[in-house]
Amino acid sequence: MADKSKTTIIVKKIKKGHEAHHGGSWKVAYADFTTAMMAFFLLLWLLSMLDPVKRAAIADYFRYFNLLESGQSFMQQSSAIQQEVKTSVQESTPSETRAKRFEEQFKKTIEEKLKELKDHIMIDTVEGGVRIQIVDLEGEPMFPLSSAEPTEKAREILKVVAENIKDEPARVAVEGHTDAVPFRGGKTTNWELSTARASSARREIEKYGVAPEKIARVVGYADTLPLIKDDPKDPRNRRISIILMFEKEKQG
Repeated sequence: MADKSKTTIIVKKIKKGHEAHHGGSWKVAYADFTTAMMAFFLLLWLLSMLDPVKRAAIADYFRYFNLLESGQSFMQQSSAIQQEVKTSVQESTPSETRAKRFEEQFKKTIEEKLKELKDHIMIDTVEGGVRIQIVDLEGEPMFPLSSAEPTEKAREILKVVAENIKDEPARVAVEGHTDAVPFRGGKTTNWELSTARASSARREIEKYGVAPEKIARVVGYADTLPLIKDDPKDPRNRRISIILMFEKEKQG
């Protein structure tokens, strides 16, 4: 008969959890992924800060890059590309782009320096340029009645205009306009008055830095081109128009 007093007890230990199976490798992988994404977005940000010439040069370099071919360094190879692209960009930049840039810049200047007089100033883009108009308001003329001498407010506006246009690559036209109210001054008419006011505005902007050779024309139109066509006698028709005519840049 078998001896039942001797019994073998087997204890089986079961490990719980998944830490032994996966370990901490997922943390390393996640950290690598996060670092790579940060580097990627940093690269995108840096590329966005480059000017078009350098960005085009980098793109052109990597478009034809070949590890099996020895050649010049990136800086050496891209210098010629940069010059070619720079010339192309400058020649193809339309004057409308420069006009739009100046319009946005000058609107900010008005808010900063001429906020109290901004209702007297109108700015818009015209074909190949920008037009700044300094207009009268009811009871607030830019020139005294029947006079070609600008008021202090008009001088203040013309000073800021001159400071902002003097370095722009553009010719300047100065135009004078009146309303349809007949001029009461003997033989003088609205033609003479509008022309005299345009000449006075020209002298002001030249005094504040606009080179005389940048002036393309100074002309008076009397009341023939009203701003408010439905009301030829509206005071806003009495105005000075300063037009920047941007020229295409030439490479020497």
